[in-house]
Amino acid sequence: MRNSKESLKHIRISILLVALVLVIGTVGYILIEGWNLIDSFYMTVISITTTGFAEVNPLSATGKIFTAFLIVMGLTTIGYTLGRFTQYFVEEYIFRRRRMKERIKKLKDHYIVCGFGRMGKQICKELAESDIDFVVIENNPEKIEELKDSGYPLIEGDATDDETLREAGIERAKGLVSVVDKDADNVFVTLSARGLNDKILIVTRAISENTEKKLYKAGANRVIKPYELGGHRMVQMLLRPYVVDFIDIIGRRASYNLVMEEIPIREKSSLVGLTLSQTPIRKELNIIVVAIYSPDDKFHYNPGPNTHIHVEDTLIVIGEEKNIKKLKEIASSGIQE
Repeated sequence: MRNSKESLKHIRISILLVALVLVIGTVGYILIEGWNLIDSFYMTVISITTTGFAEVNPLSATGKIFTAFLIVMGLTTIGYTLGRFTQYFVEEYIFRRRRMKERIKKLKDHYIVCGFGRMGKQICKELAESDIDFVVIENNPEKIEELKDSGYPLIEGDATDDETLREAGIERAKGLVSVVDKDADNVFVTLSARGLNDKILIVTRAISENTEKKLYKAGANRVIKPYELGGHRMVQMLLRPYVVDFIDIIGRRASYNLVMEEIPIREKSSLVGLTLSQTPIRKELNIIVVAIYSPDDKFHYNPGPNTHIHVEDTLIVIGEEKNIKKLKEIASSGIQE
């Protein structure tokens, strides 16, 4: 985006230079030849554009020298301006889009964000802060300009269109969140995404109460109702303020750098077959296992030290971010650090 902004800056400068040449030429003819404002401005325009029209009035020797100087200045500034416009067009509409498409084609196990409204901005911000790959789909021109400034990977198009979703890498994506403006569009996005990738995790927003069931039928895994969620959170702040504060610390990684994370256990992990007490999770990494989600769709809350870890279990844990990263490595391989 720096190159694009730099090009716009040069375009503004070049336009100011052209305007300055017009002013210099107009004032020059008024002072040198004594012409009126209209004749002076007209003579300046036909001189710097080299249109070849006849002179308004006969020129004096000084006027001829000034006109020659004006033509050189005009050709230089107009040439510079056209060059800057061409550079901006090439950078913005050809190279940038090509680079963006190549960048998106390389993504795998990424997330797709449909809609860049208030909620979409917050989602993108948190994904970016977590260093997670994602693509934004948006068709509002104003929001597209804002997205370009942000540097987020962008697909300009309608998220309800199958081709747009394919361009965003829907077949390779790990998850999709749909927060477009209308409930009907969220239903269509969910339906299209599920049809293109039956394994993708879909989270979407429902504004109307009646839309929730339709979204689940369309294939959504989770449906968020902002007003209900906001109301519940406000009540919790009233009744359990310290609980909410602790959740915020974990969710935003503030102050204590604590993270709540889910860690899947892979087949090659050295944790497979061990009990929790036999692992370095608590003793060395100081990580708390809050629950274990097993392949049979069951949560085992607060598992004891003798609980065995199995392949495809998912550990729900709380700990410092650096230790969580170490545990992820252990959970996916046979290496214990």
